[in-house]
Amino acid sequence: SAPLNPQATFIPNVGWVFLWKLAREIADDEVVNESGCIRYELTEASEEKLVLTEQWESEELLAKHSKGTAVQDLNESLSALLAEPVQLERL
Repeated sequence: SAPLNPQATFIPNVGWVFLWKLAREIADDEVVNESGCIRYELTEASEEKLVLTEQWESEELLAKHSKGTAVQDLNESLSALLAEPVQLERL
């Protein structure tokens, strides 16, 4: 099956540089080593939004990632910094 290409958009309320660094650290340290991860990188960062572009080998591995500790940690850390919930879309 073809790789999946989800994209997550974060709308920061304050401290977007801190938010960017936090997201980068978690992405670099944990997610890139997960099974099935082809691409996981911040492709756009500004005071208005951060865009995280992903690519996963399969629906199963993406689902596993979505339930994993890295995502839970990231969501927990980001919740206080976001103006609105993370917007997830499939490209």
